[in-house]
Amino acid sequence: MPTNAKWLNKVRWDEHGLVPVIAQEAASGDILMFAWMNREALARTAELGEAVYWSRSRKKLWHKGEESGHTQRVVEMRLDCDEDVVLLKIEQKGGIACHTGRHSCFYQRFNPEGEDWQAVDPVLQDPDTIYSAQKKSHE
Repeated sequence: MPTNAKWLNKVRWDEHGLVPVIAQEAASGDILMFAWMNREALARTAELGEAVYWSRSRKKLWHKGEESGHTQRVVEMRLDCDEDVVLLKIEQKGGIACHTGRHSCFYQRFNPEGEDWQAVDPVLQDPDTIYSAQKKSHE
């Protein structure tokens, strides 16, 4: 899919050529994660029907689940009213979106009494087993 497609031009990219993206589980409405996309990532997402993000730390495209196997099938893509945030409604393969082995990356809740963040959602699978099993399958 060309990265100069008309629909991509409607997105208001930031000064780094990125747009924030929210991944929401289509069935439950749970917000699973936040990430970034560049034009190529958004075009690839539309083409593949699976989420492809831009890794700012690795400075490369990141097909969600390429290491863990926990891919995100895109049910619907939406653009907010300011045209500067993308919402992906997705089906999360394996029920785990977070690299910590949890369903959602938003697993910490603020505790005003302790004035701290508290993990409130369980680890569904040990991250070491997720990523070591994937490495073994690629060997």
